[in-house]
Order: sequence, then C-alpha cells, then structure tokens
Amino acid sequence: MLVRIVKMSFDPVHIEIFLMNFNSKKNDIRKFEGCQFLELYRDKKQSNIFFTYSYWDSEQKLEAYRHSELFKGVWAATKPLFNAKPVAWSVDKLITLE
Repeated sequence: MLVRIVKMSFDPVHIEIFLMNFNSKKNDIRKFEGCQFLELYRDKKQSNIFFTYSYWDSEQKLEAYRHSELFKGVWAATKPLFNAKPVAWSVDKLITLE
C-alpha cells in the first residue's frame, strides 16, 4: 500500500471554488480503482492550506489515476486556484495505533 499526501495552498478568494470542486469529485476519486481511502484536511492556522491524504493499492494504481481523464479534469479545475506550487509525498505506512 502507498499513502499519498498532497499539500495545496490556495489564493483565499478561490477556497470556496476549490471546496465545491473537491466535493463534486471526491466520490469519483475515492471509487477510482486502487484508491482505498481519501480525506481532506485544512490547516488550523493558515486556512488557505489544505492536504489530501489517500491510500492506494500500489504506485501503479496511483499512476493510473494520475493519467486518467478524472485526474486531468480535477487538475485542470484546481491548478489555476493555487497561490503556491503544490507539494506531494508518497510514503509507506509503517505503524498504525488504534
């Protein structure tokens, strides 16, 4: 399993547009083959900074999503709203405590 974390910073005037776009596509992203989990976080101190946190079956499944028409549409709607370059990490989960 691969965990993908993406940090996104938006121009504050575009936050509502981003949230509307994300809400309209979140179920499609989550149901994409290989996606096991999807969450959206918002920074407590800088309300224009968001993080997506997702679990993927493999790097190949994530790459298939990143080359899909779904991602291309999501990216085309999201990219113009940024006020800084997004940063992404692919990490392995080592320990979970519940």
